[in-house]
Amino acid sequence: MSTPPPALGTADQALEPQAAAPWRRVLAQTLFETRAILRNGEQLLLAIVIPVVALIGLTRATFVELDTGGVSRIDFLTPGVLALAVMSTAFTSQAIATAFDRRNGVLRLLATTPLGRSGLLAGKVLGVLVVEVVQVSVISLTALALGWAPDPAGILPALVSLVLGTAAFTALALLLAGVLRAEAVLAVANLVWLLLAVAGGVVLPADQLPGPLAHLALLLPSGALGEALRTSVLHGTLPPWSVVVLLGWTAALGWGAGRLFRWH
Repeated sequence: MSTPPPALGTADQALEPQAAAPWRRVLAQTLFETRAILRNGEQLLLAIVIPVVALIGLTRATFVELDTGGVSRIDFLTPGVLALAVMSTAFTSQAIATAFDRRNGVLRLLATTPLGRSGLLAGKVLGVLVVEVVQVSVISLTALALGWAPDPAGILPALVSLVLGTAAFTALALLLAGVLRAEAVLAVANLVWLLLAVAGGVVLPADQLPGPLAHLALLLPSGALGEALRTSVLHGTLPPWSVVVLLGWTAALGWGAGRLFRWH
């Protein structure tokens, strides 16, 4: 009869590789996602440079007439530029990066590691939030230097608006990235961002858009986010309708992404 192998001792067990704690895995993925965005010149341009240039240009270009409702140009424009920055990172950058990770097999590989699918998605969402902290800080400091004077009571409602907008646009990004081919996502994400930026009630309020767009923009996540931020920083309150619209889009898009997302 063969002798059974000896049981592993405490010293041998200590030599076995152990997976890091879940929060450490998510933190490592968050830092990776954040560095990937901030080190990418194209994404950095879209996330920070373009919003800052748009803010300065529209504030200084007095030949561009704007109906500011009696407030200064910088107070009127800053909320919309913040909303534009959220769209850039949570939607466009995230959709394109995730789509190419899926095409290259990165998602499928990471999903089989101890990080898992939930850890991977958590890292992506947290990475977006970290980048948005940088965006909001840079844009807000630029706006303050240009004379921005937000209502102090609106700081908390504005932060809530940013979180709600991030959730809605991240869900849209994952839906596109998980359904379409990477090349199609590259085209569609940039086109949708451009359309929403121009006619989605982001920089300009929905009531200043022509014809049916004035009503349609209020139902879009872009219009809801822009309206929520404007009302927050100008009047110190959070409009209930915008909250309902953003939550509705987040639920619908999140459900669609959960059902349709393909990992390879």
